[in-house]
Amino acid sequence: MTDGTIPKPTPDPTPTTHRRRPRYAGKYPRRFLEKYKEHNPERYGEAVAKVLASGKTPAGTHRPVMMAETLEVLAPDPGELAVDCTLGYGGHARELIARLRPGGQLLGLDVDPIELPKTEARLRALGFGPDNFMAQRSNFAGLPQVLAAAGLAGADIIFADLGVSSMQIDDPGRGFSMKAEGPLDMRMNPQRGHPASALLEKIRPDALAALLLENADEPQAPVLAASLAGRFFATTTALAVAIRAALPRLNEESRELSIRRVFQALRIRVNDEFSALESFLRSLPACLNSGGRVAVLTFHSGEDRRVKKAFEAGLRDGFYADIAHEVRRPAAAERCANPRSTSAKLRWARKVQ
Repeated sequence: MTDGTIPKPTPDPTPTTHRRRPRYAGKYPRRFLEKYKEHNPERYGEAVAKVLASGKTPAGTHRPVMMAETLEVLAPDPGELAVDCTLGYGGHARELIARLRPGGQLLGLDVDPIELPKTEARLRALGFGPDNFMAQRSNFAGLPQVLAAAGLAGADIIFADLGVSSMQIDDPGRGFSMKAEGPLDMRMNPQRGHPASALLEKIRPDALAALLLENADEPQAPVLAASLAGRFFATTTALAVAIRAALPRLNEESRELSIRRVFQALRIRVNDEFSALESFLRSLPACLNSGGRVAVLTFHSGEDRRVKKAFEAGLRDGFYADIAHEVRRPAAAERCANPRSTSAKLRWARKVQ
């Protein structure tokens, strides 16, 4: 018999841990690595088309600048050898290879170990095999060594699209832009050199002021240098906040322009871009075959000035038969459709026969 009481249940020795339901990421994911445009744009053609129509570049992609003008001055023919010294997303390379076939070949160089494998896979998927496309990780300053290692005496066409690509700008993890928070890095090859954060932490105010003037024509260089030099900024947003705080009397538009110029100046220094460009320009005549053509796209005055002077010197010294005496700029329609092309300048040269 029982005493009429209800026995208490025995406690479970292994209680289950409560798990929260996975949070819905939403229709428009915020994290860069989740963006559909980066991983599978074919599935979202309509959405990508809307992004392009609005004058923007889909995340993780790059829109080639001045394509028609570049092809016009380079005039690729079947059977020729071309070198794309800044392969990037492969937009220019794709059009060049199509015009080099049959019998021609393109050698694509890029210093970025993250983006180069993606672009090579992308071009291979389009049907460009080893017989007409080779890819190699290298800075364009090493062009003579790359040609020699491949057993090539020279190229008929050499192309360089300077600066930073949209894929690098759009990825917060690379630290090239203040659009989203990320580590203040800016290295095109993250495996070499030191990030922008280390540069700012060690540089003196006078050296930083000179850097901002030389690399970005920043009018507030002395004020910014006094505020930023010798400080450690872990993230892109922390640096952007400090730049705004250093320029309280400027309006918002002027402060944002200064932020972009500071980022540009630091990126150029971190990657030693001007030294690499000068080495590339010195070696160009020796890397071109007789009658070969070179075209260079620049995006700010420091780059364009160096290209212009090098081509003028090559013409004067008898290396080039002709050069661009006037810089070419994107047409109004391209500037409207792709605002990132606005500052582009195209110069070309042709080697003597």
